[in-house]
Amino acid sequence: MEKTILITAVVVLVVLVLVGALLFRQILHRAAHLSKRKLDDAEEQAKAVLVKAEQDAAQRRERAEKESADMEERTRQREGDKRRNFDQELRALKESQEADYERRKQLIEEKQLELRETEAELTRDRSEIGRRGGELEALRENLLKQQEALVAKEHELEALTLENRRKLEQISGLNSAEAKQHLIDSLTQEAKEEAQAYINEIVEETKMNAAGEAKKIIIQSIQRVATETAIENAVTVFHIDNDDIKGRIIGREGRNIRALEAATEVEIIVDDTPEAIVLSAFDPVRREIARLALHQLVQDGRIHPARIEEVVAKVRKQIEEEIIETGKRTLIDLGIHGMHPELVRLIGKMKYRSSYGQNLLQHSRETANLCAVMASELGLNPKKAKRAGLLHDIGKVPDDEPELPHALLGMKLCEKYKEKPDICNAVGAHHDEVEMESLFAPIVQVCDAISGARPGARREIVEAYIKRLNDLEQLALSYPGVVKTYAIQAGRELRVIVGAEQTDDAATGRLSNEIAQRIQDEMTYPGQVKITVIRETRSVSVAK
Repeated sequence: MEKTILITAVVVLVVLVLVGALLFRQILHRAAHLSKRKLDDAEEQAKAVLVKAEQDAAQRRERAEKESADMEERTRQREGDKRRNFDQELRALKESQEADYERRKQLIEEKQLELRETEAELTRDRSEIGRRGGELEALRENLLKQQEALVAKEHELEALTLENRRKLEQISGLNSAEAKQHLIDSLTQEAKEEAQAYINEIVEETKMNAAGEAKKIIIQSIQRVATETAIENAVTVFHIDNDDIKGRIIGREGRNIRALEAATEVEIIVDDTPEAIVLSAFDPVRREIARLALHQLVQDGRIHPARIEEVVAKVRKQIEEEIIETGKRTLIDLGIHGMHPELVRLIGKMKYRSSYGQNLLQHSRETANLCAVMASELGLNPKKAKRAGLLHDIGKVPDDEPELPHALLGMKLCEKYKEKPDICNAVGAHHDEVEMESLFAPIVQVCDAISGARPGARREIVEAYIKRLNDLEQLALSYPGVVKTYAIQAGRELRVIVGAEQTDDAATGRLSNEIAQRIQDEMTYPGQVKITVIRETRSVSVAK
């Protein structure tokens, strides 16, 4: 290829020379009028160009020949290397095949040895099978005889069964299929009735106890340990006159608010809410301390870390004194004497506890007064009853021992501070955690329920209340045959009206139980919900 390029280049050069000569000749014709000296110079230049072209062509020819010789030498070397590599690979492949052959040969010999051993074992097994075959043959003949006897017995039994069935059909006037269906229907109806009665009994008992207790346990757990709860149980809103005070409360680089949170152990939320600061904590006493401290700091106007610690310490002491004073005042109002100072402090602390929105101290006072009245009517000691009623929820106040129910914790506290055994038992038994050992225990239990059940004593969020009523009605409407539903008595009763043509009397009982079961499984509610299914047929005619 390079030779071809070289020849092509020489030809191009020759053509160029010829073209140059032609041009030169034309120049000579056109420049005949020029001087002889210019003609001589042109001739010399033309000769120099021609000589240079010949020299270039000779050099390129030599270069092309040299490159061609080098390429041939490299080709011969490459072919020699390929041949040597092929020989090496061939030898390696041959050696590998020979080693594989030896390995396969050895493996075949081992397999042959194993095969001979297996043949010997098979020979022994064959003899053993032959021996056992005789025994099995004897057993098979015995079984065949027993099977023939069994078949004969089955035929005899079938004949007797057919005869008895024929006689029963004659006596009853029904064939076998009709009798079987009649029996199945009667047994099914009987089982449904018994199951329905049993379900109704269990459901009614569960409704009376489970829902209210579960609700109380949930609220009590929320108040005694730091778990997520509703806003009204964990938040206090501190109102301010203008939003400029927020910057002073926060302080430079947040030093004031950090000092306030550290001193009160309350999270202070300062956001875009106009004229309000949110105090968040599970302990209402700490929230009250933070609220009063903020109030004094804002009124004073001096807000800095040292002043904050001073005011919080003063307010904490003030709240503690107020708690003790509240406890003493409560005992004086109820005419109770000789109570341990720690119990007095816990009673005062009830002022800052609530259950279902009902203040715990007010609830305990109501229970105490009710217990006194009931004990007087029954001829018991009203002072003891009043004392037990006041202390029945004392276990809701302490923050320690959260693993105990509040009734047991209250009984433990009463025993610790030397209260009488019958009072301790009444406190511990008012939710049936322990056995009732005195007449004061059922009195406290009844009065506790009366105080909590008073209309307006306990509240719930309006939105949640409305949603619960709507959920009750929609749940009942999801069943086929239901025409209308009405949630009445503050959600404690659900009236379900069904179509008379689509539902029979037996289905109404099943429908009420199914709705009650779904309400128990899917909804949260206080107390119990009564489900009433109404089915009626009215025929109206007008005489004219």
